[in-house]
Amino acid sequence: MADLRELSLRDRIFMEAYRHERFAPARVPCAPLRTPVARARVAVVTTAGLRKPDQPPFDLADRMGDPTFREIPADVELSALIVDHRSGAWDRSGVLADPDLVLPLSRLRELGAAGEVGPLAPLHLSFMGSIVGPRRLIDESAPEAARRLKGAGAEIALLTPV
Repeated sequence: MADLRELSLRDRIFMEAYRHERFAPARVPCAPLRTPVARARVAVVTTAGLRKPDQPPFDLADRMGDPTFREIPADVELSALIVDHRSGAWDRSGVLADPDLVLPLSRLRELGAAGEVGPLAPLHLSFMGSIVGPRRLIDESAPEAARRLKGAGAEIALLTPV
């Protein structure tokens, strides 16, 4: 995580002036875990803007931020994923070297083999972070993402924001 002082002047001014609280939920939605973690099916949701080469790119020109998501199958070859993220305040070098940093499917498989977590869900989701106008994300994309994860049998969503 970058320290605010490490960001460009443009990014610092934006971060200090942006009113994040406008979009804070009155209540954080949460569901009790009904299955022990060692048996619960795990999905990953990242904001790294990852996509497969055959999927459409995220819309980097959308001034409010592209609120859509891409489905990433559990059997994806991580090194084949493309990083589409518009923020210049985010250093991609770690993710380009090791996509497991933001989509830790290999680590989750290891934890599953050790009996620490349940199996991987068949799909995982990637959003592009840096969404400064999140209304469509809140009203449309997030509920659809939740429906898809639930439909895939996910019982735990591991969030990896960047």
